[in-house]
Amino acid sequence: MNIQENYNDIKKQLPEHVQLVAVSKTHPVSAIQDVYDLGQRIFGENKVQELTEKHPLLPKDIQWHIIGHLQTNKVKYIAEFVDTIQSVDSEKLVREISKEAAKHNRTIKLLLQVKIAEEESKFGLEPAEAREIFSKYLQDEFSNIEITGLMGMATFTDDKEQLRNEFLTLKHLFDEFCQLKPLETLSMGMSDDFPVAVECGANSVRVGSAIFGQRDYSK
Repeated sequence: MNIQENYNDIKKQLPEHVQLVAVSKTHPVSAIQDVYDLGQRIFGENKVQELTEKHPLLPKDIQWHIIGHLQTNKVKYIAEFVDTIQSVDSEKLVREISKEAAKHNRTIKLLLQVKIAEEESKFGLEPAEAREIFSKYLQDEFSNIEITGLMGMATFTDDKEQLRNEFLTLKHLFDEFCQLKPLETLSMGMSDDFPVAVECGANSVRVGSAIFGQRDYSK
């Protein structure tokens, strides 16, 4: 299938209330423009350098999401235009985003990334750390940011029961946080596992290769 068919196929599979983040990392500006022309407005990138190169070349109404691990010293390069940072995995990073957003007199939306996978390579906060950051946020410790939800990456496995357990762990934490303050976004599920994530309550999924095809990691 081509990009248009892939995109339409994914959209058909998603309930209306589920947000699609088209993950465009390593894919060229032309491919992103093709998906934009189909009506997509939310795109996710992993790397700051790649995002800063693509951003000036594409329509200004794109909502850019950073979904990869973000170093504090890179925040300044995207603070002026990024819509949402999904991969917030430390209080230090929250404070840096807050500081850089203030310089541009804007508010940046954040998702707290919680570690739900068994894989050591995955980043994320422990639930207790996420609770502590969220508590400080509710006490107005951070300016110029808005925590809008949680994000998680499941283990890379075909075991649907394990995926379900990991996604439900995040869903339960999301529900707990929503008791304190209503949150908009539960971001979980990627190209291989998003149907299970949606079953478990995801209302935002991050889909790349199932739309754009396999990534070129030589870039």
